[in-house]
Parts: sequence; C-alpha cells; structure tokens
Amino acid sequence: MRAAAAGLAAGIAGYLAMSRVLAGQLFGVSATDPLTLLAASFGLMLVSMAASTVPAFRAARIDPLLALRR
Repeated sequence: MRAAAAGLAAGIAGYLAMSRVLAGQLFGVSATDPLTLLAASFGLMLVSMAASTVPAFRAARIDPLLALRR
C-alpha cells in the first residue's frame, strides 16, 4: 500500500503540474476540480487495496512451517 500511496502522490503532483496543458482537453470540469481529483484518487486506492488484499488472505491461510519447508 505504501507503493500505491507514493504513486498516487506522484501522480497528483504531476497532474497539478500539467493542469494547464490538460485544461484544453477537459469538457464540463475545470482542470483542478477537487471533487474529481478526490474521486479518482479514492477509486485508485480502492482498486489497489483490493488487489493487495487477495494475495494477503491467501498467504495468511498457509501454515508457516509448511511454507518454510518448501
């Protein structure tokens, strides 16, 4: 999750730096609309949490002794 948070922070910083370039391509929303930025960030974090939860649950079900023997 730290990698996802770091990537999200870098993406937001890059987005804000490029907002003037993107302003010409957006219709119906400003280039720095906080609600849109928050919704997109929340969606990406939700997907990354789901993607990291499934392998964590699988790893938690394995007996540690069996995993160390292999």
